[in-house]
Amino acid sequence: MSKSKIVKANQKIAEKVVGAFGRIENTVVGGYTKIEDAFVGRYLTKSGETIEQAKQRLREENKP
Repeated sequence: MSKSKIVKANQKIAEKVVGAFGRIENTVVGGYTKIEDAFVGRYLTKSGETIEQAKQRLREENKP
């Protein structure tokens, strides 16, 4: 009986840790994307080009 309590407690802890990691990951990736978009928009876009178009152009230019 005590083993099942430990297993249940470990499962709850694991769920909370995974959930917290997911939230942290989303926050970090979202912050990076905002910084990346600002940089591309400010320094790498050509006249009349959107940020997404500039990113696509850069991906194509950097293909091996």
